[in-house]
Amino acid sequence: MISKVGQIMLYVNDQDEAVKFWTEQLGFAVINEENNQQGLRWIEIAPTKDAETSIILHDKEFVSKMSPGLNLGTPSLMFFTDNFDQLHRDLKEKTTIGEIVEMPSGRVFNFADNEDNYFAVMEKK
Repeated sequence: MISKVGQIMLYVNDQDEAVKFWTEQLGFAVINEENNQQGLRWIEIAPTKDAETSIILHDKEFVSKMSPGLNLGTPSLMFFTDNFDQLHRDLKEKTTIGEIVEMPSGRVFNFADNEDNYFAVMEKK
């Protein structure tokens, strides 16, 4: 039986730029980095070092060669925050963000990463 989501695979064009975006713009931490010296490199990031779920940044081109049928599209990720308004203000100065939208479950806005992939942030009611 599945008990939780452990890791989310995010396939990116430039791992170093992706790490820079997630750590410098969003304050994520690098939890682990592995490199087998044969092209397989992955970087684990998370909002905090003790987060239960992390994101693994994989090189999109390398993965497409290893697994040609794999869907390398960007997953729709929804992040939660306890400081919604402050995060919205902070990200507005750092990256492209959308307007705040009122949803039945809480307020939401989206933001783009350095590769123009969009993710959402929610303040749950």
